[in-house]
Amino acid sequence: MLKSDLDKEDGNLEYILAGEGAGSFFYIDKYTGKIYVKQKLDREKKPFYILTAKAINRSTQLPVEPDSEFIIKVRDINDNEPQFLDGPYVATVPEMSPEGTSVTQVTATDADDPSYGNSARLLYSLVEGQPYFSVEPKTGVIRMASEMDRETKDQYLVIIQAKDMVGQPGAFSATATVTINLSDINDNPPEFQQRLYYMSVSEEAPVGTTVGKVFAEDRDIGDNAAMDYFIEADSSDVFNIITNDETQEGIILLKKRVDYESKRRYSIQVKAVNRRIDERFLKEGPFEDTTIVKINVEDADEPPVFTLENYVMETFEGAMRGTLVGVVTARDPDDDESPVRYSIVHSSHLKRLFSINEHNGAIITTEPLDREIASWHNITVTATETRNPEKISEANVYVQVLDVNDNAPEFSKNYETFVCENAVSGQIIQTISAVDKDDSAEGHHFYFSFAQEDSNSSHFTVKDNQDNTAGIFTGKSGFSRQEQFFFYLPILIQDNGTPPLTSTNTLTVTVCDCDTEVNTFYCRYGAFMYSLGLSTEALVAVLACILIFLVFFLAIVTIRPQQQKKTPFSEKIEEFRENIVSYDDEGGGEEDTEAFDISALRTRTVMRTHKPRKKVASEIQSLYRQSLQVGPDSAIFRQFISEKLEEANTDPSVPPYDSLQTYAFEGTGSLAGSLSSLGSNTSDMDQSYDYLADWGPHFKQLAGLYSSHRTVGD
Repeated sequence: MLKSDLDKEDGNLEYILAGEGAGSFFYIDKYTGKIYVKQKLDREKKPFYILTAKAINRSTQLPVEPDSEFIIKVRDINDNEPQFLDGPYVATVPEMSPEGTSVTQVTATDADDPSYGNSARLLYSLVEGQPYFSVEPKTGVIRMASEMDRETKDQYLVIIQAKDMVGQPGAFSATATVTINLSDINDNPPEFQQRLYYMSVSEEAPVGTTVGKVFAEDRDIGDNAAMDYFIEADSSDVFNIITNDETQEGIILLKKRVDYESKRRYSIQVKAVNRRIDERFLKEGPFEDTTIVKINVEDADEPPVFTLENYVMETFEGAMRGTLVGVVTARDPDDDESPVRYSIVHSSHLKRLFSINEHNGAIITTEPLDREIASWHNITVTATETRNPEKISEANVYVQVLDVNDNAPEFSKNYETFVCENAVSGQIIQTISAVDKDDSAEGHHFYFSFAQEDSNSSHFTVKDNQDNTAGIFTGKSGFSRQEQFFFYLPILIQDNGTPPLTSTNTLTVTVCDCDTEVNTFYCRYGAFMYSLGLSTEALVAVLACILIFLVFFLAIVTIRPQQQKKTPFSEKIEEFRENIVSYDDEGGGEEDTEAFDISALRTRTVMRTHKPRKKVASEIQSLYRQSLQVGPDSAIFRQFISEKLEEANTDPSVPPYDSLQTYAFEGTGSLAGSLSSLGSNTSDMDQSYDYLADWGPHFKQLAGLYSSHRTVGD
């Protein structure tokens, strides 16, 4: 209620309400000043209203005192239920967590005023989830109430209730569902479901063959169930085991070939161990388990077995055919011991040099061997069971060919030896050396000398340097090319083999035209000329003739294309460009399709005598000016046209489609006949062209030209 101090309750004052909600939510009695509520208020929408009150004189409508501002507050009542805005909830907690472990927290909200009364004061309680979980009443924190095993149950549904008014009677409430999952920990060891496994493997199985699989079950999941398998005891050298990470199976593999005749049964112990171990549960026992695997070896028909995988044999080169190189031996490892047949595998690109006795494995040569061609031979020998030819095995035989002294020494290279005509006695002109294809255990040593039949021993001498080289010296002073141009020295070379071998090698000495120092290039040139039988002057003459012939040939090749390019048409190309005559005679009209007959220009039945084209550059201009004065019937004009037509018909160097065009007839569809002055026998002075005006608009221009004036235009 509003009351002015000036209100005498005589009805002279009027109260007016303004501001938030005035007229909609609130109204005022203008005589008494009492304020009333028009409709229900919601504090959660608007908790207070700011209003202004006025007191005015009814007579003057003027305020009797200043405006008064006041606030109306909405008092809260418990009219809102609690709400879980974040639900539904999902939480995860490790299994076997101790009592009191925090799982998650739930929170409810109440729209009522928390500062007034207990309308917004909430209290949490557990509706469903005992005895595994508990909840704190004021905070909503959910905790473990006991230890739980995931392998027993891995998921729980918990219902939490929130009440306002601190749980007093008449309070509002709300519930939320919390899904709690138990995560796995490694609290279970692996366990084999079988305490004894039986497996078998053939003795033919190669290394790496899968013998069998074992499996240990682990109730845990994920990485906590991961395990490794191991083989214990003495069988780890024959078998191996690996773990399949996807299936967690242990795969037993053959690590070494087994032999039925040597050992027929194996017993191995396999252990499965967890990769990740939780030390909290070690007191309950080791996280591993063992099982026994018995493996039987199955008998198979095995191929023969050689006593050695690789054989190394030796034989001397040059040995006679049928020489024994060595013997290979193989046997059948099976109990029946089948006989074995031997053979040699010959490659297509290798010549057969050996053969083998198929019964006893003796290898012999089929022809003499040469160490200098091949010092080693690789042979593949097969052994085949006679009772089962499919059972074959192979062995490698390496045959070394031992050296014998069967190659004589020879020059290490081809020597070019020169001596000057003015050489003095005792001058060294060449140092020679030798090579031997044979192999010497003590190292090669060669001896050099002249052959006994040498006739040039008085001109040259040889000195053995005792280091597998020798020097060639002059035996006299002065040589003459005219007397002897070449000297052929037989050099005898002997090796130190057993027995020693010798060879005679010829050293060619060329006499050069020099003093004491040899010019190799000049000496080679002189030797070449001597071999041809030509002197220097003769060679120069021959080269000069060749050079003259080449110059003459190049001149012909250069001139010939230029002559081919020069044609009569090129001489007249300038005149051809200027030989254009234009005039204004109109053609046959739209229906004339045969007025231009180009075949008349391209066909020449008679080849007239060619007349040289005149220089008509100035003549065209002169005749054209005259034709404009005298008209198309002038003799000068007709002469000019006739000459150009004759010149075009008789000139073979111009194309057939010349610039000259003739209009000799009007066309097959025209009733007017020919209009061309070139084909007229009479002068246009004798004709009347008045009828052109009656032919219609297409001939209007032509009628105007011939009725008023007749001019041949450009």
